Amino acid sequence: MRIEVKVITRAKKEGIEKTSDDSYKIKVSLPPEKFKANKRVIELLSEELGIKKKNIKIISGETSSKKIIEISS
Repeated sequence: MRIEVKVITRAKKEGIEKTSDDSYKIKVSLPPEKFKANKRVIELLSEELGIKKKNIKIISGETSSKKIIEISS
């Protein structure tokens, strides 16, 4: 399954908002430096969806705020 994610970094409050069936808006408190924000996005998605982190992979947009993430089971 692939989902689209819009990431907002340096947010005061972290959270996930589902905007449609296959897209999310994720706020993380970390800066987009050294992939810290990407790691936190994967952690938040893992918690939200109840999936192991190793099954979540960013396939497009590693350096962009808009990402495509693949989730395998």
